Amino acid sequence: METIRFGFIGAGKVGFSLGKYLKENKINVMGYYSKNPHSSKEAAFFTNTKQFQNLNELVNNSDVIFITTPDSQIQQVYNELKQLNIRDKVICHCSGSISSTIFSNMKNYGAYSYSIHPMFAISSKYNSYKDFQKAFITIEGDEKFKDYFVSLFKNLGNQVGVISSDNKILYHAACATVSNLVLALINKGVNFLETCDFSREDALSALFPLIENNVENIKKQGLVESLTGPVERGDLDTIVKHCEVLNENDKELYKLLSRDLLEVAKIKNENRDYKKLQNYLEEDNEKYSCNI
Repeated sequence: METIRFGFIGAGKVGFSLGKYLKENKINVMGYYSKNPHSSKEAAFFTNTKQFQNLNELVNNSDVIFITTPDSQIQQVYNELKQLNIRDKVICHCSGSISSTIFSNMKNYGAYSYSIHPMFAISSKYNSYKDFQKAFITIEGDEKFKDYFVSLFKNLGNQVGVISSDNKILYHAACATVSNLVLALINKGVNFLETCDFSREDALSALFPLIENNVENIKKQGLVESLTGPVERGDLDTIVKHCEVLNENDKELYKLLSRDLLEVAKIKNENRDYKKLQNYLEEDNEKYSCNI
């Protein structure tokens, strides 16, 4: 493993973090090339590796090349790589939404293509690597070195999964849903509490114990056993009252998410009758409002 040389094109948060993580684990990271020389110099210093002055120098000194640029630049970098001798090189990007097929016709150049994506919020160039072992790594690409990458990251302590190129977009939608879209839901809760005369800071502080406890319960007990609240109880009266104080957009979101949550509730409580609740969530049935 130590004899395989890793090089990085792009020196942003992902390049910093993955390079430092590999280097700290005795993987042979050679260094960085970036069109911004200051960034590659900074990354090389941070990882105690080399700053490459041009793309050809990096290619000649690397066996595995990670393209850790923004997604919009991956194709451009590949177009430049194709002008060089990349025979027998392993070329990877770290995009969650783009598959290895962006490296079109790579076999014509005698090289091998992969997308290797950490399911992890990389927020800091200098600190995210410390928790990188917690990241679940997904690997997609050519069969030849797939087992190598699986073994590499498993040996570093990561959980690893192999996915197909056809599933990359849905996979990334899953990541965005539980990462980015969760922030939108938390923001909704904060907005509701602001209407109740909380300050924004106090609202977030008040919600944190709920958020953290929920995540801990899911981690310990799983999704089904962690479910609580009015949907799980089949508490139609409370759900109707919630909807009555929401604007139309928020009501639509609330009912949409509740319908999804109801499917989890049915698994947890197989013998509970959720028919009335399901009818309300699936239809705009005004009679429930009139009866409360």
